[in-house]
Amino acid sequence: MRIFLDCIPCFVRQALDAARLATDDKKIHEQVLRKVLALAKDLDMSQSPPVMGQKIHRLIRELVGTEDPYRDIKKQFNNAALQLYSQMRTYITGSKDMLETAIRLAIAGNIIDFGVNSRLQESDLEKTISECLAAEFSDMQLKPFQRAISEAEKILYIADNAGEIIFDRLLIEQLPIEKVTVVVKGSAVINDATMEDAVLAGLPRIVEVIDNGSDGPGTILETCSEVFVDRFKEADLVIAKGQGNYETLSDVDKNIFFVLKAKCPVIARDLGCDVGEMIFRKSKTFRNAVDLVKEVE
Repeated sequence: MRIFLDCIPCFVRQALDAARLATDDKKIHEQVLRKVLALAKDLDMSQSPPVMGQKIHRLIRELVGTEDPYRDIKKQFNNAALQLYSQMRTYITGSKDMLETAIRLAIAGNIIDFGVNSRLQESDLEKTISECLAAEFSDMQLKPFQRAISEAEKILYIADNAGEIIFDRLLIEQLPIEKVTVVVKGSAVINDATMEDAVLAGLPRIVEVIDNGSDGPGTILETCSEVFVDRFKEADLVIAKGQGNYETLSDVDKNIFFVLKAKCPVIARDLGCDVGEMIFRKSKTFRNAVDLVKEVE
């Protein structure tokens, strides 16, 4: 997905939010804004929004002098999600369709996104869980997903945010875990999950966990490690969590299921849905062998 004009005010807002979170120094806040506005002047609109996000957050870390401005928030929401974990497992085991319930809860966890909502409170989690469990879900492509799981030998689950990764574990536990590799960020950016968060979620005890070697929000393949890119190419099925992964991978010809809440108007418009809607959708760009045969015919 490319950058739209409406993304630019969001870049500026996110930069100021992040700068204020990282320091109380108003001079640094001004420096960040001026430099971000200079970056926006020469912006390549054909790139995905997280390319700009990567530049913004590298700039903030450099000016503030900290590797992870969101560390305390990540810890807070990891702990909040862990406190809800047992209850959420009960929701799954007591449901008629455990996989669908796990998907709904994984989507609920996508609300923990400080790139979009810097004012999120812990109390919002339980409210969002209730809403996602009860809401109509017109975009649930469950049968194609079940078929893709059964056919896949290698499944790559690309995580999104800290805290949210606890919700992801609930869905991962419903998959054939011997096939699954979970992917986190190579280093800190916004409140995205890193290996530290995966360990806290207990994921290395049940599946293989790797990092993508990048500090980009989403999955900017050009900035990821060769090891990760090879694993991405080898995967038969990719499960990509969150808006950043949708923005960076929606144009990639790969068997990807996107799992997210559409939290901004630009992404909602690109997806053809309403803001706030739950999304569990197979990539439109993927052409499997059956599709290719039909094209030849």
